[in-house]
Amino acid sequence: MSPSPGPGLKIDRGLPNQLDRVARAADELERHGYDGCWVGEINHDPFLPLLLAAEHTSRLEVGTSIAVAFARNPMTVAQVGWDLQAYSRGRLNLGLGTQIRPHIEKRFSMPWSHPVRRMREFVLALRAIWTAWQDGTKLGFDGEFYTHKLMTPMFTPEPQPHGFPKIFLAAVGEAMTELCGEVADGMHAHAFTTRRYLAEVTVPALRRGLQRTGRERSAFSCRRRCSW
Repeated sequence: MSPSPGPGLKIDRGLPNQLDRVARAADELERHGYDGCWVGEINHDPFLPLLLAAEHTSRLEVGTSIAVAFARNPMTVAQVGWDLQAYSRGRLNLGLGTQIRPHIEKRFSMPWSHPVRRMREFVLALRAIWTAWQDGTKLGFDGEFYTHKLMTPMFTPEPQPHGFPKIFLAAVGEAMTELCGEVADGMHAHAFTTRRYLAEVTVPALRRGLQRTGRERSAFSCRRRCSW
């Protein structure tokens, strides 16, 4: 059965992250009228399936829901995001999340501190790197957690006509939700979030974040997983 979204509503679906199943699944989603597909970072890499999904579709948006930002650094994420955006011809939604401290420190052996401030800087660094690649300007990002100042011609990707990938952030608490409204293009709400929490906590926090940068709600997307 094909999805029947209402005005302003998009219907997406998750993709399997087993590579031998991705192409067929993505093709079926596009043929049945879905707007997008997402791959989570669980027991396989979340980016490789998106390459196959983009290759076997022409309209379907492809995205991570989510990739663990703090298991990586802005430069590595910027590069894979840039390449997938180019290969998909502008259909990438780059979904990022923090994970939780035990996984970051004990599974990924990466530093954990000040997750909201760190994520804010991560997003700003991504856009600084992409701007340097697109415009040919000098890269000079110097932050509290991340520093990116070296970009020689050999390591600089070519500019592309598709613009920057859209950045979605996963959020539950008020501070991270406000950050979504401030710096991201969209937000992944938790699947277990209740209607009351969305109304009383999530939406007001998003509005505060949007107001900080003077953006309209129409410029922002909110996605929530439904389980049945």
